[in-house]
Amino acid sequence: MLYLEQKSDSLEIGFKGYLFVKHTLESPFLYVGKGKAHYQMLAEANFIIEENLWEKFALTQHQVIEHKEDAVKIKFSKDSLAYVTVDFQVINGRLEASFEDFTPGLNRIWVRLNANPEEGIFGCGEQYSELNLRGKNVPLWVTEQGVGRNKKEYVTFMADKYRQAGGDWYTTYYPQPTFVSSENYWCHVDDSNYMEFNFIHKNYHELYIRNIPAKIILSKTNTAVELLEDLTAYLGRQPELPEWVYNGVWLGLQGGTEKVLSKLENAQKHGLKVGALWVQDWEGKRITDFGYRLFYNWKYKDDMYPNLPQTIKELDQKGIKFLGYINQFLSIDGDLYQEGAKKGYFVKNQKGEDYIVYPEMKGVTFDLSNPEACEWVKNIIKEHMIGIGLAGWMCDFGEYLPGDAVLYSGESAESFHNKYPAQWARVNREAVEEAGKAHEVTFFTRAGYTGTSKYSFMMWNGDQMVDWSLDDGLPSVIPASLSLGMSGFGLTHSDIGGFTSLYGVVRTKELFMRWAEMAAFTPVMRTHEGNRPGDCWQFDSDTESLLHFARMVNIYTHLKPYLKAVVKENAEKGLPCMRMPYIHYENDKTLLNLKYQYLLGRDLMVAPVCEEGKTAWKVYLPDDTWVHVWSGKEYGQGTHEVPAPIGQIPVFYRKESKYRYLFEEIKNIK
Repeated sequence: MLYLEQKSDSLEIGFKGYLFVKHTLESPFLYVGKGKAHYQMLAEANFIIEENLWEKFALTQHQVIEHKEDAVKIKFSKDSLAYVTVDFQVINGRLEASFEDFTPGLNRIWVRLNANPEEGIFGCGEQYSELNLRGKNVPLWVTEQGVGRNKKEYVTFMADKYRQAGGDWYTTYYPQPTFVSSENYWCHVDDSNYMEFNFIHKNYHELYIRNIPAKIILSKTNTAVELLEDLTAYLGRQPELPEWVYNGVWLGLQGGTEKVLSKLENAQKHGLKVGALWVQDWEGKRITDFGYRLFYNWKYKDDMYPNLPQTIKELDQKGIKFLGYINQFLSIDGDLYQEGAKKGYFVKNQKGEDYIVYPEMKGVTFDLSNPEACEWVKNIIKEHMIGIGLAGWMCDFGEYLPGDAVLYSGESAESFHNKYPAQWARVNREAVEEAGKAHEVTFFTRAGYTGTSKYSFMMWNGDQMVDWSLDDGLPSVIPASLSLGMSGFGLTHSDIGGFTSLYGVVRTKELFMRWAEMAAFTPVMRTHEGNRPGDCWQFDSDTESLLHFARMVNIYTHLKPYLKAVVKENAEKGLPCMRMPYIHYENDKTLLNLKYQYLLGRDLMVAPVCEEGKTAWKVYLPDDTWVHVWSGKEYGQGTHEVPAPIGQIPVFYRKESKYRYLFEEIKNIK
């Protein structure tokens, strides 16, 4: 499986018939250097990152130290200035390049992998603006997504000016040092420091890592389906969801028991199937200039939700679950903070004080490098959340570890920063499992990194703008979900209608209705009132919206047998629920750049309407026989414009699907 070909001035390493390393004097496999970076975290977990690079050497010389059938050890060097010894070994059918030995003091490395000019590149975690990353240089650092995420847009300009929170095309809650290629190989870097994956160059990909990593893993398969199965076997998969998940919408409500139950009653009177109430302010609220916020103390707020455990019990008897919220912070004016502070369970600043990481919310952050702090947080979850009957929660944040923070473990914040969200997911997962509720309780996370895919039950796409913008509105959740699936995390959903309302951008009726249509064809339907509920259109703002929403939820629940099968396939094989059509039609190169439509499982092609005021929409279909769910008309390969009035999102099913009977009934659902 491994082959080596070398000359005095060049070297090639291939694996399973694919050339991964093409080392020459003009384009060496490795560059190394020394440097120091500064990571300034702004108020909204955006970062100003500055690099001071002192030295950089091209390791043009090579020496094969040892060569076996499935292993080769090579020393790359530059005279007496620098060297790195790399041990290439075939382990479990994959090629692992371990960085065994190197010149002391080196802390920067550039790795060049051979590239095909025509290949498509996907992954790198959750990418909202781009899907095919060929031609892009992608920074990998956990941050807030940012508002607007386009430096040419007014909203981003205003967010930068007044909140330092604008973001850019590459800013993401969930980066991951993993990419997959249309040449059917995947690459993963085993490290947590800042990286940049550069796919701009024609003949090579360059991976820049601000550390000498433990290893780089390369795997080659025959098909894209096999690739994702192999990648998720390595990184870890999400389990199947509890049965109750598919029984209706997770209705996002807040404001106290009386208000929540009143809205629930009205919704049900209009035929809305509610599987769960998702109540983010179960622990209290704050009102800030950003809008409706929460009080970070993870115990139910008795004045807003009196005797909440009894309310949860009564709802459960009616078949409605109750979901809550938690994040990585505690407010310093809450009683749980006082308890944790005495035990030293929070991240410190350079003075040794508890670091007020989130000043607007008076928030300190859990030090998850401290095993005792992790146990304490798990006990909070088990006692105050699972213990009162919560069936799940939003597991928010994970991005807010400043670069100058001091940790219990002694590890630098620079290297722990990207680890933090995976550790946060792990703490929540272990709390659920230790409570014996792994098949009943679920949670969904926003931030992530390597490891999140095996700890988190599910992602949600984050705090999108309540608009149609490509970089931060309704369309952005499609490439976000697809890239996440190509990174090994295949179970995700979004806030119906988006979340962020700022600078005059408010959710409209049409946007809400279109977002609800898309959500009906995702693994989970969940609403969010947003940060300015009074300004934004809600599911019950008028009767037409409520009835439209009820119909979309009816379609979703009708699809329960198919959705369960799709989620099971993700759990067992790692094939994402929302997936790039390319993985099933590899010969169709058009699909490499199909950014705003997706397959739900193998058999449903979904093309959400992503522009305001449209009543027709263009869809690209690969080589198969596709049936339009609303008209029953059959279509073949090519681009087709189909009617798309409100209530008829462009959806097609494969004629040969064994679920055809289920799909044929969609058009009759009221």
